[in-house]
Amino acid sequence: MVFCCTNRSGHVGRSVQVQPFRPPAPIPPGQRLGFVALLKVLARNPLECWSQDFFSERITRVGLPIGQAFVVSDPSAIRHVLVDNAENYRKDPIQRRVLSAGLADGLLSVEGERWDIQRRTLAPLFSLRNVRSLTANMLEAIDQLSRRWLALPPGSVVDVVAEMTLLTLNVLALTIFSDGLQGDLDEFRASMNDYFRAAGRIGLLDLVGAPAFVPRPGGAKLKAALRYFQGVIDALIDARQETRRENRSDQRSDLLSLLLNALDPATGRALSSAEVRSNILTFVSAGHETTANTLSWSHLLSQSEDWRAAVETEARQQLAGPAETLFERLSVTRAVVEEALRLYPPIAALSRLAKGPDRLGCHDIGARSLIVISPYVLHRHLSLWEQPDVFDPNRFLSENRRTIERFAYLPFGAGPRTCIGSTFALQEATIALATLLDRFTN
Repeated sequence: MVFCCTNRSGHVGRSVQVQPFRPPAPIPPGQRLGFVALLKVLARNPLECWSQDFFSERITRVGLPIGQAFVVSDPSAIRHVLVDNAENYRKDPIQRRVLSAGLADGLLSVEGERWDIQRRTLAPLFSLRNVRSLTANMLEAIDQLSRRWLALPPGSVVDVVAEMTLLTLNVLALTIFSDGLQGDLDEFRASMNDYFRAAGRIGLLDLVGAPAFVPRPGGAKLKAALRYFQGVIDALIDARQETRRENRSDQRSDLLSLLLNALDPATGRALSSAEVRSNILTFVSAGHETTANTLSWSHLLSQSEDWRAAVETEARQQLAGPAETLFERLSVTRAVVEEALRLYPPIAALSRLAKGPDRLGCHDIGARSLIVISPYVLHRHLSLWEQPDVFDPNRFLSENRRTIERFAYLPFGAGPRTCIGSTFALQEATIALATLLDRFTN
């Protein structure tokens, strides 16, 4: 296997021979799981529920207690569901139940006109220019982590997953609030873990279509976590508004100020206090764990000496340059991050409920059919990727990137409801990986 590096002028650099490396992944069972076995696997590790046929067939029919479901891994069919006929496919009750936990007024959860207004209002916050302007905040959070690690005694062992979670949480704290959370990051992280464990659990009540008001396991912990988050966020919002009243010249460029100043371009409407709070919680909950997991999986570099050397070389060459264009210059590091996102995507599944009948490929889709798009299955599909289980960042370098079908790679979703913070997350992970590898190379 060979990859080519490009320098800032776009010229192809030296080729590097790379030994194929297959990172850990569940072995797909030969037969589909029965309903009881499926429930057990969903509770233990949802990635184990996908049998071999899902990785070879592009559209697969599945029978569920709540009706028919179709697992879709065909790029043209995915485009049809998420873009061309998106009006016919709405978020299903399971996904709405998961997202409604404290995020009911935020961009992830609202529908119809409320979503249109929020998307128009929030899109400028994540423009390329604004995201690039936050590079210094990201570097400050990485510097804080580096200083803490350098202060550890020789031979110390760190929990990389926990540390990456703290890092991404601190990046969000500094970019959203500029002065940070003004509290205990470990406490915030622990509460966030309780939140994800309770909100993201899919069990029997969900699979049989029980209404959202029926109590789910972990509901008490979820409510406690939400009360904690809302208290922290409300205190920060109140403090910022008080500062703005006392000092009208306070013109910070963090996301909180942008949210408080944001106006719908079409109507001039500002976000309500509930919308500001829900969207901050959305950015924190959706932004910190996914990026932390991506950085944790980027430890795949430890198993590939050639790729690690390539990232180290690029980091040495580019980290001293201008901060605001750093992300664009880290092309090899970005390719490593994108390959980690391919192998271990942050989104477990995208699901939609058909409002009316439709047709996908050779399948007739009835009204209220559930459409499931699993990025994990899609990114490892045998008909879409060469050696899909091999760690090969070369897929995302130079001309190779152009050969990837648009709807075959969905780490951040696709269509109108694609993740609004995808550029932010990709920039953060890329810069963090290059910086940490540069500073902590044996």
